[in-house]
Amino acid sequence: MAAGAYRPPRVDSLATAEQLGLSREWIVSRTGVESRCVAGPTESVVTMAVRAAQDALTTAGVSEEVVGAVLVATSTNPQLCPAIAPQVAAALGLRVAAFDINIACSGFCYTLHVARSLIVAGSCDTVLVVGADRMLDMVNPSDRATAPVFADGAGAVLVTATEGPPGVGPVVWGSDGSRATALEMRPTLFEANNSSLRAELKMDGLAVTRWACSTVPAVVREILSVTGIGWEDVAMFIPHQANWKLIQKIAKALDLPEKVAVADDVRLTGNTSSASVPLAFHRLLATEPARSGQWAVLVGFGSGLAYAGQAVRIP
Repeated sequence: MAAGAYRPPRVDSLATAEQLGLSREWIVSRTGVESRCVAGPTESVVTMAVRAAQDALTTAGVSEEVVGAVLVATSTNPQLCPAIAPQVAAALGLRVAAFDINIACSGFCYTLHVARSLIVAGSCDTVLVVGADRMLDMVNPSDRATAPVFADGAGAVLVTATEGPPGVGPVVWGSDGSRATALEMRPTLFEANNSSLRAELKMDGLAVTRWACSTVPAVVREILSVTGIGWEDVAMFIPHQANWKLIQKIAKALDLPEKVAVADDVRLTGNTSSASVPLAFHRLLATEPARSGQWAVLVGFGSGLAYAGQAVRIP
């Protein structure tokens, strides 16, 4: 498995704090977010996804022709159709199966399992999996619950069939739709004459935090169980980069060994929803000592409310 990333320019949390009439310390103390990646007008979801995909292919040292399917996890496609994935495939010069999956913050881990299933079923040997979102298109810049945290970006992994032990373990996934309103995109009137609609992200941060703290640790333990590994086999823990304070609470509940590196990409990149897990994986691969063959535990959680996770072998 090879990873790639595309991060737009970073903007310090001071700029957001000033816009909200807050201090930088207020944001950092509550979320741990020190800066966020903010996409410009030319950095569309498609553009960012293509750049991340190209980076993954370069890292793997292979050409586009090996890809048998392109899957994109995203919740911020500005159009109902076409999907993002066929456009990414076309930009790479491919005419292969391509489709999107929209489960927001847990979308990448859901999509990674679909890729694994396609390979196991013999449908293709290599699948390109991308998580890409422009979350700030959906955020009200005056909303203290979302504006300090969410960001833009794309991450990708190339999943390939191997003759040895599988590199992607079984999935653990589920949902609780009875709590769906805790994190959703609602149609909202905008512009001076209130004549147009767009989706605006609404979040009950306390409700999401409580749900995550009561759900995610048990999910992670089940991932270890179904994969047949223990923490002694794990080098990296990569949860959805919701906010750093929440990640710390989850890590504490799991009583992680000190040797396990906990992803903290959210501190510099922000919460990029579908892109957060692959971006965090990419950063840890670049910054942590090489531990090829050991496991990284991934888990996504959020809007739905839904969760999904699996263990993957570090390349």
